[in-house]
Amino acid sequence: MVDDAAGGEGPGPATPLAPGPLVTIGDGALEVDIAARAGGRIAQIRCDGVEQLVGHGEHGAEAAIAWGCYPMVPWCGRIREGRFAFQGREYRLPVNLGDHAIHGVGFLVPWTLHSHGPRHARLELALPQDHRWPFGGTAAQRIEVSGRGLALELSVTAGAQAMPVAIGWHPWFRKPERMVFEPEAMYPRDSQGIAVLPPGPVQPGPWDDCFVNRREVVLYRGGQCIRLASECSDWVVYDAPAFATCVEPQTAPPDAFNLVPGQALQPGETLAARFSLRWE
Repeated sequence: MVDDAAGGEGPGPATPLAPGPLVTIGDGALEVDIAARAGGRIAQIRCDGVEQLVGHGEHGAEAAIAWGCYPMVPWCGRIREGRFAFQGREYRLPVNLGDHAIHGVGFLVPWTLHSHGPRHARLELALPQDHRWPFGGTAAQRIEVSGRGLALELSVTAGAQAMPVAIGWHPWFRKPERMVFEPEAMYPRDSQGIAVLPPGPVQPGPWDDCFVNRREVVLYRGGQCIRLASECSDWVVYDAPAFATCVEPQTAPPDAFNLVPGQALQPGETLAARFSLRWE
């Protein structure tokens, strides 16, 4: 059976998405602007007054996919042609980037700001149960600042039915002068530009690729050093733009529903991941 959901209405990654109302949290030198209505994303991070992310409108970045730091939920990267099988059924998600479905639905829809204080915020989202995502479920984020550190937690909980899942973050960092990145392996990409198995040797960039990585990633820019860490072992790095580098920890590689189809939640189960950023 095929659930044919292609061609549904709704915003896509190329749709212009304004920040809307912002909530700012901070602790001394570090401030974070949160745009809950714009896909639950962080609109900007400032450390010592220096902006860290490509903001809305910079370099023409108005599309939903192209600015800030947003959650990827309930999948990361591309799902090939929007198609996958789960528990004996074939599903088809709306394709919205070329022939593929990209980055989930969370970055395209408003989140609810559940609570916040001077240094933290919690956001929640009821995942759709329609052509965009037939499984429902809920997602939540906690964003917390402490000193010169920013801690992000993202989680997804299945509703009444089991669901495939992969989650992560997509930060658009302003171009670093240097990046220290020492991955163990790199997923090759096929003729459609999508990751395939098995991971192999790391090839030289520029990259729009997924890597197996278990070490900190360090960015140097304008006299600042940013250390990025996560228990996620799959990281995508996109460094082709002259003005930005995306460093994206995620719980599975792109096209995970086809590549590693055993990753799933049973009804009521939760998958959570963490991502820490520290400025030195």
